[in-house]
Amino acid sequence: PGRVRLGVIWSAHFQDACAAFGMEHALAALHSAPGMFRAVIDRVVEFYLRANAIFYEAAGDALHAVLIGNDFGGQEGLILSPEMIREFVLPGTRRLVAQAKGFGLTVIHHSCGAIREIIPDLIAAGVDVIHPIQALARGMEPEGLRRDFGGSVAFCGGVDAQRLLVRGTPGQVEEKVRELRRIFPTGLIISPSHEAILPDIPPPNIEAMFRAAHA
Repeated sequence: PGRVRLGVIWSAHFQDACAAFGMEHALAALHSAPGMFRAVIDRVVEFYLRANAIFYEAAGDALHAVLIGNDFGGQEGLILSPEMIREFVLPGTRRLVAQAKGFGLTVIHHSCGAIREIIPDLIAAGVDVIHPIQALARGMEPEGLRRDFGGSVAFCGGVDAQRLLVRGTPGQVEEKVRELRRIFPTGLIISPSHEAILPDIPPPNIEAMFRAAHA
């Protein structure tokens, strides 16, 4: 009771398709050979749909939520135009999300970076939680996210893992967590603004984050 069992299966169809080409060639192919890129990314999606079905069926009722994702944001903005993300990436995302929700799972979608422009698209795709709020990325200020999207999707993150958790004091970390809890009375899972606690974060700051989150 009071706990959620989360599966992380990533299913990064865009990143994997780019890896098949190499990032530079992949971005060029989106313009010069879009049909070829689409054929590759569609095959990757089909693989994940088959693999994930095996996982979901084996997990059964033991699994409550799943995290999937692709990185398509940088510190200052998207690495692709919103139009290209909608054309090449989101069709696969919609299929992966629909499959997970068909098994009764809450869907958390990960993308690092400044992804504000496509948050409405992720909501429309059926995503339940956006991960993470990358604290220092352009347009990812928690006040604005809460104002514009708080009634439609939950968020995860917000505790800056680039500066605050690395170089701040435990007291500063606790104050940031309290601030986030004031901004998001509900609808926010407190965590670092990254998918992991990185090795350059001092243990006292990790303890401070958890202590303030559970206070």
